[in-house]
Amino acid sequence: FQDGLTGSAWGDWANYTSSPLRAFEGELGVQPPVGFWDLLGLSADGDVAFFKRRREVELKHGRISMFACMGYIVPEYFRFPGELSPKLGLQFSDIPNGLAAISKVPGQGWSQIVAFLGTYELFINTPVGGEPGNYGKGNLGLGFLGPVTDPEARKKKLSAELANGRLAMVAIIGMFFQDGLTGSAWGDWALYVDSPLRAEAATSMPARTPQEVLVGTGGPFPENFWDPAGLSKNKTE
Repeated sequence: FQDGLTGSAWGDWANYTSSPLRAFEGELGVQPPVGFWDLLGLSADGDVAFFKRRREVELKHGRISMFACMGYIVPEYFRFPGELSPKLGLQFSDIPNGLAAISKVPGQGWSQIVAFLGTYELFINTPVGGEPGNYGKGNLGLGFLGPVTDPEARKKKLSAELANGRLAMVAIIGMFFQDGLTGSAWGDWALYVDSPLRAEAATSMPARTPQEVLVGTGGPFPENFWDPAGLSKNKTE
């Protein structure tokens, strides 16, 4: 395959001059260490409009995820004073952090949030110049700071935004997962009482702690019983 495309079984992919991916090799987000990374071949047809649409979605999801991560972290240290719902006597401090807040915030509150975001998306955030993610808000998206005029500085900032957004998307999914199982985005896994691994700990003969089981195995964290793949499920010691 590589020989047919490049002229050698270990040929330089730069020799594959007819690759449709060339249309996007110089785009923002092509960063070390993986470079141009498209495992599913979503850009294989070289459709520029399709690529821009996906880049727009990637930027939006990344920005929302960065806010979401901050939304998990900040309430652990700071809450606004006052009432969230005077009618219900509900204080901001009464709202738990993370997924538990979904059922505590009144329906009218969620409606206000959705209406605000919809208004902002439809009537305020209007694209500028056909560039994905550019709404004419300038540096840091604050407007009053003005645009970044230096091309290299602008490229660096936009590349950093993409990288941070990608990291935030992975991070918020991890927070959701851990929150759902333990009750907190950084909860103690001991609170995951429904874990199938508990059966292993309970039926081992003789009963030994995870630390004792892992002694000498070379595990990096011998103080933790960590088996996300469930390899010990229904297995004897």
